[in-house]
Amino acid sequence: MASMRWTIRIGRAILAALCLACLTACDMQDMYEQPKYEPLQAGDAFSDGRSARPLEPDTVAQGQLRTNALFYAGKSNGKEATSLPMPLTAQLLKRGQERYDIYCATCHDRIGNGNGMIVQRGFRQPASFHIQRLRDAPIGYFYDVTSNGFGVMADLSSQITP
Repeated sequence: MASMRWTIRIGRAILAALCLACLTACDMQDMYEQPKYEPLQAGDAFSDGRSARPLEPDTVAQGQLRTNALFYAGKSNGKEATSLPMPLTAQLLKRGQERYDIYCATCHDRIGNGNGMIVQRGFRQPASFHIQRLRDAPIGYFYDVTSNGFGVMADLSSQITP
């Protein structure tokens, strides 16, 4: 009987040692806790006390130089554009239809009446594209609304590239 108790005690001690060894092996730093500099944090990486080098003058992030206002902002001479910045082709129309079906039809529906699935489920109804005010609006107006949002409509500039 005593030897059985002794065996159980040894078994428990071995089990506790294994559990402790496993728990100490799981102490790995994840990416959030690793040593790193936060943006604009002082540091000792450089002699001037900064953690990063300053940008060179006139530095523009790759793909962010947008000098063509007609193409990137839908504006011509500071006013909303009245013409497209590129030729209208079947391929451009097809891409526009695909983007509309993905991002716009949920609220505006497939034909632009403003009765999409989101509206049918209780969301506020947007204007129909078939009203005279929007028929008379310049192309730049639609670019501005798509890029910057309007009313309860969120901007889509991060989803839809020019």
